[in-house]
Amino acid sequence: MKYKLIVDKNADEEIIVRVHAPSELTRKIEELICSYSDEGGLIGYKDGEKIRLAFGDIECVTVIDRRVIAIDIKGNRYTLRDRLRDLEEIFPPYFIRINKSTLANEHRIARFEAVFSGGVDAVFRCGYREYVSRRCFAEIKRRFNTV
Repeated sequence: MKYKLIVDKNADEEIIVRVHAPSELTRKIEELICSYSDEGGLIGYKDGEKIRLAFGDIECVTVIDRRVIAIDIKGNRYTLRDRLRDLEEIFPPYFIRINKSTLANEHRIARFEAVFSGGVDAVFRCGYREYVSRRCFAEIKRRFNTV
């Protein structure tokens, strides 16, 4: 394997990776590059296709049927290959934990609704709903009260 890094202040930045076949290494390189781009983002998979998701376009990331799923502003669902706790470290600070298995983009929460059972649901702009745990709701209230 060869590695070449050329630093040229006058040239446009570009990254070219030439490999024989995709592998775990190429996937990690791709995710690393995407995480350091200007707007930030990650790679999601839907119907065998790779899609780059900007952080601002993600409403929430949740675990459904033991799979990590990102839900975008249109309500589309994309499978992610990272664990939720790993994603929590790379997401911008406006992503907040609303329960044990969900991270939410606080800019995309339309409202909080009380439900009949006494709990609270976060309703996102795309229409997706997710319950908010009591422990997380207390932290969310503290966060919004300081604004």
